[in-house]
Formats: sequence, structure tokens, C-alpha cells
Amino acid sequence: MSTGTDTGPGSGPGTGPGTARRDARLTRQWTTWVPPVAVVVLAAGWGRALPGPVVAVVGLCLIGSVLSAVHHAEVVAHRVGEPFGSLVLAVAVTVIEVGLIVMLMAGGGDKASTYARDTVFAAVMITCNGVVGLSVLVAAVRHRVAVFNAEGSGGALATVTTLAAMTLVLPAFTTSRPGPQFTGAQLAFAAVASLCLYGIFVTVQTIRHRESFLPVVREGDPAGGDGHDPPTVRDTWWSLALLLVALVAVVGNAKLVSPAIEDGVESAGLPHAVVGVVIALMVLLPETLAAVRAASRGRVQTSLNLAYGSAIASIGLTVPAIALASLWLPGPLVLGLGALHLVLFALTAVVSALTVLPGRATLLQGGVHLVLFAAFVFLSVSP
Repeated sequence: MSTGTDTGPGSGPGTGPGTARRDARLTRQWTTWVPPVAVVVLAAGWGRALPGPVVAVVGLCLIGSVLSAVHHAEVVAHRVGEPFGSLVLAVAVTVIEVGLIVMLMAGGGDKASTYARDTVFAAVMITCNGVVGLSVLVAAVRHRVAVFNAEGSGGALATVTTLAAMTLVLPAFTTSRPGPQFTGAQLAFAAVASLCLYGIFVTVQTIRHRESFLPVVREGDPAGGDGHDPPTVRDTWWSLALLLVALVAVVGNAKLVSPAIEDGVESAGLPHAVVGVVIALMVLLPETLAAVRAASRGRVQTSLNLAYGSAIASIGLTVPAIALASLWLPGPLVLGLGALHLVLFALTAVVSALTVLPGRATLLQGGVHLVLFAAFVFLSVSP
């Protein structure tokens, strides 16, 4: 007689396929209603000065939207497979992030000229050191050695390094215009080159050499994935729509809590760039959680696809959009990094190459990347 609870060898109360199905249903329920509620809260609070209790509610909506975005991104990824799943989340987050940057720059102010630079560089450091380091560390703890595809990850890292150097490093050394700024022609070239390079990378990742970006299957691992049937087409489209809603809620609610963050930063006497770092951390939370979950399952290549793909999209889509928006945005556009950040970028590029090229990494590499990330955060607070 069936009792409604699946049992079997090694299973006990509260375990088994029946419990897994119930947990999946509960997850679908709350991840379905949280994003719309967060968007309603966003619409109600937009353009208003929020008191402390309301900021707390917005913060809860932000956290719920992050977790919902991760769930729906994994549903879509399960249906379309890698590397398309990672690409969906990276591009969706970046497109909305670009809109947020343009909106904040349009608001003007003394700090608007460096907002794009600070946000893009923070995204690069968070993904290339924070996300990569945490993913490698988790995979190494669970599986002793993190294994991934050196060809795909190396190509992605080369793309990130080239894009960052061309858009964030070169403006600090050009001489046609005083200060770390591009001339109009230089900015147009950087924008077109970034867009072209991003298009080439996506083509290689998804069509030409897709096999180089697939997770490495270890001996004894199931070759077909996690053993669950892929979601239906209807569920996939529904999750894609909810993913976009959740990402709008993430970025929008991050914007709502940013005045409270700015007030806290000013009260503490910290540099204004800290605000951009904090907002970038919040916006990239969905990708970070998704990358860590993939690494815990031994799929480090998926984690690297998310990390480097996000960095590439952040530069390759943001710079062209900002270049176009600069035609009507007030004030100058400062893209060149200072000496401190140039050193951090050079160190990140070298360490990342040494991590990626062998195709294997241990706790040591994960720890090195996390120390670099901690140095970036600390020096942003205390330059």
C-alpha cells in the first residue's frame, strides 16, 4: 500500500523522490510569486525617499528576487543546455545593468562621469576573482581538484583581458585629450571593437566551438546531467519570463536601496566608489550563487562560463551603450583606471592565466583569487 512517501534502499522519512518532488513544487511556488511582488514594491517605492522599515522590506524583496533568478536561470539552463544557459543569465543581467548605468548617469552629478568605469571594473574584479575564486574553492573542497576545459576558459579569459585593457586601460595612456578620457573617435572605435569581439565570442561559444565550453565529465559522474527530465517548453518560457522579471526587480531594488548605501558610505567617510562596488555585488548575486551551485556539483566549466561570460558581456555591451548615450548625456565620460586599479587588473590577468591554462585548479588557486578580490574590496574602502 502506498503511503505517499517514496522509500527504498538508503532512504528514510522525509527523503526520496516524493520529498524531492514536493520540495520542487514548493520552490516553484515561492519563486513564482516573489518576482512580481518585488516589482510591485519597486514601482511603489520608485522616486520616493524611503524610511528605514521600507528599505528593509525592499532588501528582503531584493534577496528573494536574487534566489528566484537563480532558480529560473537553472530551469532555462536545464532545458537549453550549456553554454546557452550561462549565456542567458549573463546577458540578461548585463542588459538590465546597462540600463541602470545609463539611468544613473543621466541623473548627472559630480560622480556621474566615473560611474560607468567604476561599475564595469567592479564587475570584472567580482567575476574574475570573487566568482572564479569561490567556485574553484568550493569545487576543490568537494572534489579535491577543480577540473574544467582549458581551451574554452582560456579563450574567454583572453577576451575579458583584451576588452578590459582596450576600454579601461588605454584611456589612461592616450594623449589626444587631457585626463583618462577617449576622444569621440577613440570611443567610437572602442565601442565598435568591443561589440564585434563580443559577437565573435558568443559565436564561438555557442556554435563554432561549443564543445570547448561544456562541463568536463569526471569518471563515475553521470554523462547525461543530474538525472532529472528537462522541463517542458511551456515551463521553460514561463521561467524565462520570470527570470527577466526577477532581474528587473534585482537591479531596480538595488537602485532603491542605493541612497541608504550612499548615506552610510558618506557617514562612514568612505570613498564614493564604494557605492558602485556594493551595487555591483548585489546585481551580480544571481550569477554568483548559480556559479557556486554549479561548482558544488563538479561543473566548474559552467561556473567559469558564468564568470567570464558576465565580465565579457559587462564590457562588450556596456561600453557601446555608454558611447551611444554619451551623445546626449551631460558631462565628460571618464573610463581610464587609476594606478592602483591598473596594478590590480594586471595582477588579476596574470593570476587568471596561471589558473586557467592547466585546466585544473586546487584550493591554492581559489584562495589566491579570493585574496585578490579581498584586496580590491579593501582598497576600494581604504585606497
